[in-house]
Amino acid sequence: MTKQVSVLVAGSWGTAIASVLADNELDVTLWTRNLQQAEEINELHTNSRYLKDIQLSPRIRATTSIREAVENKDAVIFVVPSAGMREVAAQARPFISPDTLIIHATKGFEALTLKRMTTVLAEELPHCDPGRFVVLSGPSHAEEVIRECPTTIVVASPTAEAADQAQDLLISNYFRVYTNPDVTGVEVGGALKNIIALGAGLSDGLKFGDNAKAALLTRGLAEIARLGVEMGANPMTFAGLAGIGDLVVTCTSTHSRNWKAGYMLGQGEPLDTVLEKMGMVVEGVKTTKSAFALAQEYGVTMPITSELHQVLFEGKEPRAAVEDLMGRGRTHEIEEIANQNNKWIL
Repeated sequence: MTKQVSVLVAGSWGTAIASVLADNELDVTLWTRNLQQAEEINELHTNSRYLKDIQLSPRIRATTSIREAVENKDAVIFVVPSAGMREVAAQARPFISPDTLIIHATKGFEALTLKRMTTVLAEELPHCDPGRFVVLSGPSHAEEVIRECPTTIVVASPTAEAADQAQDLLISNYFRVYTNPDVTGVEVGGALKNIIALGAGLSDGLKFGDNAKAALLTRGLAEIARLGVEMGANPMTFAGLAGIGDLVVTCTSTHSRNWKAGYMLGQGEPLDTVLEKMGMVVEGVKTTKSAFALAQEYGVTMPITSELHQVLFEGKEPRAAVEDLMGRGRTHEIEEIANQNNKWIL
């Protein structure tokens, strides 16, 4: 029997995931609040606001009814901006069955509570089996996935069964899916890489070159892993798709919203203007504020995040932030190594 799957919402990434599912011969319901967008998807099989010149499968059917979107579905995939996850989950709650496979592909934290998205979903969907919650992450620009460019991602769940089911739904000849038990690490890596992508764009906007960006990615990964491990993640996760994989693609591609936003900041445009020009959610901005707070909560040193926080929210000049980063006191590359009695100790 053909599986029934819904995707919430119909942005670029949500539409790309819906397209992957449709290519796998699944019937997909794509939810949007915008009636005009729903009509365009159903009648013209396009989503021109987010993915221009792309023809969508007729297997994708859009609706503005949250009940129609999620009721009696085998799997529901939340691709909602972090700021709206709790609200959308609460709207869907009355209509989602307890045994539904719940997947999310959102990269960020809830701003007020600093909670990861699986925690938010578990709180809003308490009748659902927590062992059937899955997070999807990895290096995956919607603009390339929708064109069937080879892409590899990871799905993480507390149970192997749920991860395997998500893998089976999504895997295809152009969309390779790995499984991982480290939900915390996959979520933290996916969220924090957006901060470093802002920094990479800012560096490029300042024309600092490849050396600077390579250093930023490398030291940025160290920050991501440092906080992630304190939050309970497996450090090996950050050497994988949700860590270095997603970090590289987001920091080096012009498809990246966060890179674009950072680039404009580096060219001297104020944050409000940048966000207005982007016209879409730039998760890295809110994530910078959340990560800054989490670093304080867990007692973790995150100098790149700290400097970006000052640039975004405290009016610090980008060049001054870079100068302060470069002028920090000497330290070890691997912080867990200490020099005691002239011996290196792991």
